[in-house]
Amino acid sequence: MGEQRLMPVNLESYKPLRDLVLEALREAILNGTLKPRERLMEIQLAEELGVSRTPVREALRKLELEGFIVMVPRKGAYVADLSIKDIADVFEIRIALEGLAAALAAERITDEELEAMERHLVEKAEAIKKNDMVKLVEVDTKFHEALYGASRNDRLITIINNLREQIQRFRTSSLAMPGRMQQSLEEHRSIVEAIQSRDIALARQTAQEHIENAESWMIESLKNEGFVLAD
Repeated sequence: MGEQRLMPVNLESYKPLRDLVLEALREAILNGTLKPRERLMEIQLAEELGVSRTPVREALRKLELEGFIVMVPRKGAYVADLSIKDIADVFEIRIALEGLAAALAAERITDEELEAMERHLVEKAEAIKKNDMVKLVEVDTKFHEALYGASRNDRLITIINNLREQIQRFRTSSLAMPGRMQQSLEEHRSIVEAIQSRDIALARQTAQEHIENAESWMIESLKNEGFVLAD
């Protein structure tokens, strides 16, 4: 790892130390500070984060479960290197679960939640007009969180968020591809209209198609960037 790249965690925070370390390491992987295939040394991570090795060890175990790192016998922990199959596996599950979330939302959503989702559509359109990628990703995330929240299924929300985090680092490139932002907005609008009309089957279908399209655009964007994806 070489030079110091991670900021010490905020020990004044009310959160448990293991959670702070987990969040710091997950963020460093998502934003590319810790690179795919990079070896993670417990002692060095602990020094950089200003903590003991125990919370680092706990965080690495959790990150392995989440798919962010791989443990190689007798060699240690490495940042996971995603293959096309890994991405396809994540999307395969997401397609089913996003469809389920939208179907449940069509049954259970409140008027206030529907209003919030409509506001997200307006915010997204504004972000597209300004070509504000940071705002776009933020609004896109809020839209999906609102959709999951309306499903009223906490376990489903946890699982989907875990899957989304595994490919979060590639979303900006995918949304930045010509035509994708506008198409994504139209897909979101179709989901809202299906939920609004309480059409469970259509809500499931539109949500699944949205995620299928997101997968195609993401793989295309990674290939365009020269990202080497193993088969």
